[in-house]
Amino acid sequence: MTTLAKCKIVRRLGVNIFTKCEKVFAKKPYPPGQKRKRRRGGGISEFGKELLEKQKLRVLYGLRERQFGKYVEEILEKKGKVEDAPTLLIQKLENRLDNTVFRLGFATTRAQAKQLVSHGFVLVRGKPIDVPSYQVKTGDVVSIKPHKIGKAIFKDIGIKLKKYQPPSWLELDRDKLEGKVSGSPVFSEVAPPVEISSIFEYYSR
Repeated sequence: MTTLAKCKIVRRLGVNIFTKCEKVFAKKPYPPGQKRKRRRGGGISEFGKELLEKQKLRVLYGLRERQFGKYVEEILEKKGKVEDAPTLLIQKLENRLDNTVFRLGFATTRAQAKQLVSHGFVLVRGKPIDVPSYQVKTGDVVSIKPHKIGKAIFKDIGIKLKKYQPPSWLELDRDKLEGKVSGSPVFSEVAPPVEISSIFEYYSR
C-alpha cells in the first residue's frame, strides 16, 4: 500500500494510525473528497461508530475482513470465561508473526513484515515459518535467516536498530538480528487508538 493510499485511509477513519501520515493528517483532518470542515461526529449512528472502530483496528494490523472477524469471534466465544476480552484480542493481534517481526524492528511497516514472512525470510526457534498469522509464544526466538541478511531490504538495518527499543515483551539481539518473546503483550503499552468494546458490539449484532 502506498503512502498516499494510507493517508487517505487515515483521513477517512479520522485517526492517524500510520506515522508517515502525520503531516498530511495535521493539514487535512477531514475525509478525502470533502472541503475543510468539522468532521462528522455527533450525527454518526451507534452502528456507524462501531463500524469505524472496527475498521481502525483492522487497518492498523493490515488484516482482511475475514481474518479480523475470526479473531474477534474467537474472543466473543470466550466472553464471560475470560477476565479481559480486549486485552486478549490485542494479544492475539500482537502475537502474529508478521506483527512480531515489525515490532522487533526488522521491517519498517506491518505490510513489509508480512512480505518477509511470506517470502521465507523468517525463522521461529530455528525453523522456517512462512505463515504471517502464526502465533508466537513466550520463549519463541524469531530471527532472520542468516543468508537473507545480506539482501538490500536489510541495508543499514544495524544502524536503524541501534536506537530502536522494542516493546517490553520482546528482547532484541541487534547483532544476531533475532528477538525473543519474553512475555505477553501489554494492552496499556500497545495503547490501540480504538474503543475495543465498540468492536465487540459490532460483531455481536
